[in-house]
Amino acid sequence: MFDIKLLVVDIDGTISGCSNSISKPVLQAIVAAQARGIEVAIATGRMYRSALRFHQEISSSLPLVAYQGAWIQSPITQNIHRHLPVSREMVHKLLDYFEQPELRSLLSVHFYINDQLYVREITRETEIYAQRSGIIPIAVGDLRSCLKDEPTKVLALCDDTDVIDRLLGNLRCQYTPAELYLTTSVATFFEATNPLANKGIGVRYLAEELLGLQSVNVMTIGDNFNDVEMLEYAGTGVAMGNAPTQVQAIAQWVAPNVEQDGAAVAIEKFLLS
Repeated sequence: MFDIKLLVVDIDGTISGCSNSISKPVLQAIVAAQARGIEVAIATGRMYRSALRFHQEISSSLPLVAYQGAWIQSPITQNIHRHLPVSREMVHKLLDYFEQPELRSLLSVHFYINDQLYVREITRETEIYAQRSGIIPIAVGDLRSCLKDEPTKVLALCDDTDVIDRLLGNLRCQYTPAELYLTTSVATFFEATNPLANKGIGVRYLAEELLGLQSVNVMTIGDNFNDVEMLEYAGTGVAMGNAPTQVQAIAQWVAPNVEQDGAAVAIEKFLLS
């Protein structure tokens, strides 16, 4: 058993399920791990402002890794440790692609700029997303009008998962991993960030740069494709039972699903027993 000093957890599908909150057993397990001197942090695809309440609930002293690692900020000092936006040139190319006639009516496109959400219009999908995220989207019509600053993340949302799968496949053929980091955090979200931003790089920053740890001292828990890099980085990578089979396959262990408090079971098994 590795000497685990840092636990990093994803939010949605990992410590938060349908209730959009941390269950009592999961919170108790996190607090028990902290009582043993283990640092606990959050790495999420969510906006910083949307993830903040979860970070505060677990009383983490570490920076919050948001936007798949593109934005790392300390809620205690407000210091932004890292911000890696998507280049304006690349954003224009993505928007051109999303606005093709056969795609435009199918996609809700989200730009995240300075921790605010900008959209063309408020669609039903955007309303549901905003309610769960606890944020107010800003409708601007033409998204090009808000590109004075470069977006931290670009998201395309569609209820038809086949559309998202095709989008991901087609754009991965067009752009190398050195140009864009492309992933899905849930089956209906296509997400694009700076190529140097993913949760694995974010977790490594917390572990090695801030805490002086090695990967063997790190445990991560996640449930989707945007968690793969942090599961691979950690000495102990745990996938949730609700994770896609490809994500489960790269983990060292698979926990019960989120509605069965799988994160608590994993913490008990590896950190408390």
